Amino acid sequence: MSGTGWSSGGCPTSSSSPTSCPRPAPASPTRRLSVSSTATCCSMADTPATRAAAASGIDHHIVEYGPVDSVAEAAIARGVDLPQVTKTIVVRRGEGDFVAVLVPGDRVIDWAKLRAVLEVSRLSLASAEEAFAATGYRPGTITPFGAESALPVIADASMEGMASIGGGAPGVAINVDSATLIAHLGATVAAVTRPA
Repeated sequence: MSGTGWSSGGCPTSSSSPTSCPRPAPASPTRRLSVSSTATCCSMADTPATRAAAASGIDHHIVEYGPVDSVAEAAIARGVDLPQVTKTIVVRRGEGDFVAVLVPGDRVIDWAKLRAVLEVSRLSLASAEEAFAATGYRPGTITPFGAESALPVIADASMEGMASIGGGAPGVAINVDSATLIAHLGATVAAVTRPA
């Protein structure tokens, strides 16, 4: 869209834009899933994450979609490729000491690499209760945007292009340029994952 950008609220800024926003196109015309028909952008989803994204002033848009059972289904529902789905994994470094790791949807944490980056000999996944206490979000909705605590963030070096990160509630995502997201969060970029 020449001359059109995304506002901090997520809708196109062109004066000729319709009042409703187009649904994102599926990433691949051969991939279809019924949940993709419920995806919308520019919603009025009101979560701490969407409010924080709007307050940040960074270009982004919000996508709402129906129930999904996997990261692959989430990618289809959000209209993005699997690597663009960005999981926020809360990792426990020690008692009450957590870090958020941004992991592309087609990758998993490589624990040896992450330990080396954090210069520790032991790490573990935070429990659901610990993650909730640290972020204010339940598993499946965790995001650095609007989190209860400003956790240190590690972004995997493979992140590029658009990131579709959790929006703080089931069926809500925030789509934002990866470089913009990393800069906004002050994330440390490091190779900390491996293919799933």
